[in-house]
Amino acid sequence: MTEVVTRFAPSPTGRLHLGHAHSALQGWTAARRAGGRFLLRIEDIDATRCRPEFTAAILEDLAWLGLDWDGPVRIQSTHFDDYRAALDRLDAMGLLYPCFCTRGDIRAEIARAGAAPHGPEGPVYPGTCRHLAAAERARRIAAGEPWALRLDMAAASGRAGPLAWHDRARGTIAARPEDLGDVVLARKDTPASYHLAVTVDDAVQGVTLVTRGEDLLEATHVHRLLQALLGLPVPDWHHHGLLMDASGRRYAKRDRALTLAALRAAGRSPAEVRAMAG
Repeated sequence: MTEVVTRFAPSPTGRLHLGHAHSALQGWTAARRAGGRFLLRIEDIDATRCRPEFTAAILEDLAWLGLDWDGPVRIQSTHFDDYRAALDRLDAMGLLYPCFCTRGDIRAEIARAGAAPHGPEGPVYPGTCRHLAAAERARRIAAGEPWALRLDMAAASGRAGPLAWHDRARGTIAARPEDLGDVVLARKDTPASYHLAVTVDDAVQGVTLVTRGEDLLEATHVHRLLQALLGLPVPDWHHHGLLMDASGRRYAKRDRALTLAALRAAGRSPAEVRAMAG
């Protein structure tokens, strides 16, 4: 049987809260019960929001909670070459194109069209830059314009063919990456988007079971497509429910009273916090 390998992959943009603890416990428990491995990854590609002091705090909070991990911590910002290699492969397939649209440009284009297809994350990018001539693309890049690398979703889906993935809470799900449109995989100043980095990282780390919140369920359609295009192994997924506060809002980093640090300072024990996190 395949060894169960799970991971917890927070971004160091604030202190861990109860929702994070719930997600970490899901992966840690699944691995430990199966005699497998639980890995830790720090997703710190966004240099404008991520801070090293929060990385240190994540390690401190998890250790206090009683969660151990196997092997070294993978720090995304030290693995840019892995993402560049994946982008180069997709580019060689003719599946990437530079997009120069700002958010305002996209809103204006949608308004001119009168409507736009809607995906699970809102209006789908209308493909404004998809058919720019190569010379025009080169000119604008040379001029220093900001750009994003988008995946030509129609071409990518056609190349991959029908796909599916298995969620342990929901069964087999047919992949519909086209619902999210031409997603961004990198930007001029950011070497990889969440979609690309998480897909590459899970493969590099040998993750066999991705445990994460159900708010990321729709993103999995894109990740399954990238796995097919890049020839990467396909894990199982378990998109678990999210912890909610008394008003029905999911826990967020703005809820400072429910961070693990605040609960610890208030005298809560690790066992109490684990129970609160489910």
